[in-house]
Amino acid sequence: MPTLADHPVTRRWPAQHPDRLQLYSLPTPNGVKVSVALEELELPYEGHRISFADNDQMTPEFLALNPNNKIPAIVDPNGPGGQPLALFESGAILMYLAEKTGKLLPQDPALRWQAVQWLMWQMGGAGPMFGQLGFFHKFAGKDIEDKRPFERYRAESERLLKVLDQQLDGRDWIVGDYSIADIAVAPWVNTVIGFYDAKPLVGWESLRNVPGWLERFLARPAVQRGLTVPPES
Repeated sequence: MPTLADHPVTRRWPAQHPDRLQLYSLPTPNGVKVSVALEELELPYEGHRISFADNDQMTPEFLALNPNNKIPAIVDPNGPGGQPLALFESGAILMYLAEKTGKLLPQDPALRWQAVQWLMWQMGGAGPMFGQLGFFHKFAGKDIEDKRPFERYRAESERLLKVLDQQLDGRDWIVGDYSIADIAVAPWVNTVIGFYDAKPLVGWESLRNVPGWLERFLARPAVQRGLTVPPES
């Protein structure tokens, strides 16, 4: 990909500012991880809304960017070596942005890897489990007569929140200072208690540390901006 304009995705979503990082996303728990990080890092970017209602994620242009047809994805026109770089998977994008800027990850190697491990905890545990809880509690899964799947994901979501609560004991943020670990985890926790309306299902009132941590996260101006990106046209 010699230039940004050579990528198929720009044919469907032309870049108005081709010198800026291009974000293809929706304000979902996974999508806002990247928009929040971009806002926190004050990196110039251009947001393109990928409409699931219009099946944008299944178009050839988007599949050329992410063959797994999921948001978010980015194209950075100023990638390594000054060449454009296309990336998908929110965790990989967060790590890339942190490496690119030297921010939002601890400089101490031990703390750095601890932050990465909590990012992986979200990617492999909290995100998938919370998402399944939402499916079986709020969406089509709620009509399934057999409640064992629902209970499995409810119980695992409750357990994961307790793990997070223990980690936050005596800490303002998950590892050291505010980092991509917090940016990855908090949108999913916010979705569980907000959009999924599952507070009473996951033992929210028994948590001592997670509620205050989430409040600190949501109070950040960059977070408030990032949660609405990309806006509806």
